[in-house]
Amino acid sequence: MINSHQFQQAAKQFRAGRISLKEFTDLVIHNQPTRKPNEAAANSKGSESGSPSPVDKSELTPLGISPRAVDSHKGDFGRVLAIGGSTGMAGAIGLTGMAALRSGAGLVRAMVPHEIQTVVSGWSPCLMTVGVDSNNGQIGTGGGLAIESQRAWADAIAIGPGMGRSGDLNQWVSEVYRDAEEPMVVDADALNALAESNASLEAHAGSRVLTPHPGEFQRLAGTNSTDRRELEDRAKQMATDASIVIVLKGSRTYVTDGNLDYRNSSGNPGMATAGSGDVLTGVIAALLGQGMSALDAAVTGVFLHGNAGDVAADSTGQTSVLATDILESLSVAFKKQVKVSEKAIGF
Repeated sequence: MINSHQFQQAAKQFRAGRISLKEFTDLVIHNQPTRKPNEAAANSKGSESGSPSPVDKSELTPLGISPRAVDSHKGDFGRVLAIGGSTGMAGAIGLTGMAALRSGAGLVRAMVPHEIQTVVSGWSPCLMTVGVDSNNGQIGTGGGLAIESQRAWADAIAIGPGMGRSGDLNQWVSEVYRDAEEPMVVDADALNALAESNASLEAHAGSRVLTPHPGEFQRLAGTNSTDRRELEDRAKQMATDASIVIVLKGSRTYVTDGNLDYRNSSGNPGMATAGSGDVLTGVIAALLGQGMSALDAAVTGVFLHGNAGDVAADSTGQTSVLATDILESLSVAFKKQVKVSEKAIGF
């Protein structure tokens, strides 16, 4: 049997049409895993006898976004807990929270230091916030943090944007990474915390998506290499060893779970701007909260984020793209992806 969180995630995938009734029943009753990402598409190309063919890595593609059922409610689309922010960096976690909302999350709560709670809540009345005790303007790590109750509320967690760095915070992030059963996107200062605390990336209670830029990945991997191919090879091996998904950002962002690979085709150089990665973190977290697997959420999130950047660049020109432009363009990117899904199922 599976636990309540796993049941909720499976139910969301079934309602969204990503798994069949048989797969849902097998998972809930017999604890059998659902299909791997893109497995159904690959199997459809097998022999006439019905025997499955191997997954073709070149066919790993972003998923369509299913149209919403007419009787949907906000509880169907996931609760995202965004953890981060610090004095002078309230914008980072604000971007993440708003991106999660724009990406379809039913509810988003930003967990931030008391000092910046008002600033973060000012992004939108749709964004919930919870202020916690702090230390030097960063999230404190004392007994009043109550991370367990916040985790219990969430279907997915995004951690790191604007968080800041300290020895105590490094240890706390490592413990949250290890203990949280909820799927989690780890970005920015949370990645640095894992690197600086020498955390075991293999030790985690739930699915994990790490979204480093090359410098953050160098720290995680303990390498000074700047060769893109070598970094991708190391990312693939790290993903294999730790059973995680790695999103190595950059031109043609590389996504891997150690088995399947994806190089993104959307996006443009104008997206090399402060806050762009914080938006991506929110997109992926929202897709996780809506029941996508870690790999599907990463691949689809990266593609949609790049599409939003292309829409923004068409409007402003690449030189003038801001992260807020990418954020506001997510609606167009998602609308296009819903149409892809509608076409695929014959609407």
